[in-house]
Amino acid sequence: MALIAPSFDDYATKYDNIRLERDDAGVLEVTVHSEGKSLVWTAQAHDELAYAFTDIACDVENRAVVLAGAGDSFCSEIDFSTFNLSTATDWSQIIFEGQRLLQNLMGIDVPVIAAINGPVTVHAEIPVLSDITIAASTTVFGDSPHFANGIVPGDGAHTCWMHVLGPQRGRYFLLTEQTLDAQKALEFGVVNEVLPPEQVLPRAREIAARIAAKPALGARYSRVLLTREIKRLIHEQQALGLTHEALAALSL
Repeated sequence: MALIAPSFDDYATKYDNIRLERDDAGVLEVTVHSEGKSLVWTAQAHDELAYAFTDIACDVENRAVVLAGAGDSFCSEIDFSTFNLSTATDWSQIIFEGQRLLQNLMGIDVPVIAAINGPVTVHAEIPVLSDITIAASTTVFGDSPHFANGIVPGDGAHTCWMHVLGPQRGRYFLLTEQTLDAQKALEFGVVNEVLPPEQVLPRAREIAARIAAKPALGARYSRVLLTREIKRLIHEQQALGLTHEALAALSL
């Protein structure tokens, strides 16, 4: 029997931390949240995103993706109590799921537009690795969970920021716990546009609608081609990065 790819109805209401809406043009809006408010990063959110990205990637009716946040921030809080990080076995699962998170995001073969609605200092690599990034003027980028707590930024932050900022700026950003406001992020090429908060999502929708109106394979294979280098880097570096992160965390 042939395998059947998921339809939108199969996963539309599947996830607690992800609101999914798709219009008639095939633009899928993915909003990360915690009970309707700004996302608090938890073990559940971590795993849900990995599996949601798989569902999204496998649904050929998706023509473009808008990745957005709820409330006033995209994600600026983490609940460490939801993560079990005390043994090698615990970390083995984190390493497995951590690889899936970014690999499945990059496995989406249609263009992804990030509507960054405010501060994103926890797993900022997720929206930053979108094809097009529209940021609110209130946005601040950072990597608060890792080096500040004695943990290696090895679960994708190292790959993302070295790729986006370049090696000198990337190392400085991660090792000095630097934050970038929206204008500095625009200057450094982290984002493509900076707008007032109320204009961010409409602008992302506008771009997504234009892309969704293109011939399907043209848009799809453009994304495939334009993400090959970052996919290669993630494939080469993420498992090693997560392993080093685990070793440092277990030594605390």
